[in-house]
Amino acid sequence: MRAAVLQETGQEKLEVLDDVEAAGFGPGRVRIRVRATGLCHSDLSAMNGVLPQPAPFVPGHEGAGEVLEVGEGVTRLKPGDRVVVCWLPACGACPACRRGQTELCLAGFMNAGTPNFRRPGGDVFGFAGTGTFAEEVVVDAGCAVPIPDDVPFDIAALIGCGVTTGLGAALNTADVQAGSSVAVIGCGGVGISAIQGARLKGAAEIVAVDPVASRREAALRFGATRAVPPEELPGAKQEVTAGEGFDYVFEVVGRSVTARTAYENTRRGGTLVVVGAGAMDDFLQLNMFELFFDEKRILPSMYGGGDVVRSYERTIALWRAGRVDLEGLITHRVPLAEINEALDQMRTGTALRTCIEI
Repeated sequence: MRAAVLQETGQEKLEVLDDVEAAGFGPGRVRIRVRATGLCHSDLSAMNGVLPQPAPFVPGHEGAGEVLEVGEGVTRLKPGDRVVVCWLPACGACPACRRGQTELCLAGFMNAGTPNFRRPGGDVFGFAGTGTFAEEVVVDAGCAVPIPDDVPFDIAALIGCGVTTGLGAALNTADVQAGSSVAVIGCGGVGISAIQGARLKGAAEIVAVDPVASRREAALRFGATRAVPPEELPGAKQEVTAGEGFDYVFEVVGRSVTARTAYENTRRGGTLVVVGAGAMDDFLQLNMFELFFDEKRILPSMYGGGDVVRSYERTIALWRAGRVDLEGLITHRVPLAEINEALDQMRTGTALRTCIEI
């Protein structure tokens, strides 16, 4: 079986190998033939060590495909079912799940420490317990979420992470109010999805902030009312809010410097939503007086901040109704053999989402 493998954390390129085997099939597990997978910035963060992940590993966690085989005890899936790969499944029994905060369930993270693949040289992990840069993957049954037959695999793959994260940040976590002002810092696939979510909620002004001109242009197509490079954000703040600050600011980069910028551009009493996944040693500094005096809400948003399966269903309904544009997010397509080209597209900011066709 073919898969793209990162041998050591910190390497910039993946090796596309033909001697990889999907491992771990058994009771409660399913084997999936991956048909399409998106490249998410979290994959790069795992490769360079920003996000913890044992190596060697197969990156990829935003995928879709069809079930090849189901293990003993799996009753809700059968061979031939079309599924989205969910990297953060809910166990349904832990305290977070019982509280209704299924996005905080740790069951999925526990899978990250169990090898999903093997090679003649030893075990290989799958990023976030999945590893969709491979022709096949074996996962817990809860990681395979059925989708209707009319949803293409490439669209389904995007729903598996980036779209759910961005839309959910606006719809669930922030609950953006109609008529409000919004700024989104970082306009890749997740940021664009947050823009679409803010538009759906009726935001009056949506300012997209990104250093890459093509992403700013894309943001305007997806619902932003204006788009500026980072150095022009102060001017936009003055023009849109008379200098007060935005009602909602979404940080979709995952760095303390942009989170601080987001905080400073949020109005007093407004809401900062932290969507980007950053490093454990990157600290955001706030003083105790400003926390008290400004009364700004700081809301982290994990995987869109809501029930994942319901979020998938909502996104499909919005897509069918033409309320969100998912096709337009896919700006590049490459075969698995050209995965390193996709990585370059992500690093340079030329792609919103690259679909790897497997």
